[in-house]
Amino acid sequence: MAMNVPEDLQYTKEHEWISVDGKIVTIGITDFAQQELGDVVYVELPEVDQNLEKEESFGSVESVKAVSEIFTPLDGTVTEINEDLADAPETINEDPYGAGWMIKLELSDTEQLDELMSAEDYIAYVEEESGS
Repeated sequence: MAMNVPEDLQYTKEHEWISVDGKIVTIGITDFAQQELGDVVYVELPEVDQNLEKEESFGSVESVKAVSEIFTPLDGTVTEINEDLADAPETINEDPYGAGWMIKLELSDTEQLDELMSAEDYIAYVEEESGS
């Protein structure tokens, strides 16, 4: 299975990617996750200024196959949401690491970043999980 896993991002076991820029992180779902979901038809995102705690659900992605909750891997406050996804949820399928980003968080604890996986670790994790 071909997976697009950019080296410069960090990952979670829930198939989210995290891009770090100082105390602000951008979060989305991975290419693997969008492939598993199939065609995304609706995205629910949190409010700006909402405080999120690690492992708390911050929204959901609905596809033709299923509805999947999305969990924040880090504590922080939502600074921005990708409002374009309301009208074009399929952007998550087309460009999961670019225009398909979901939220930006201002971190309350940057040490939590140490718990995330590298691209290499994530690929190994997915291969192990899917037995490929």
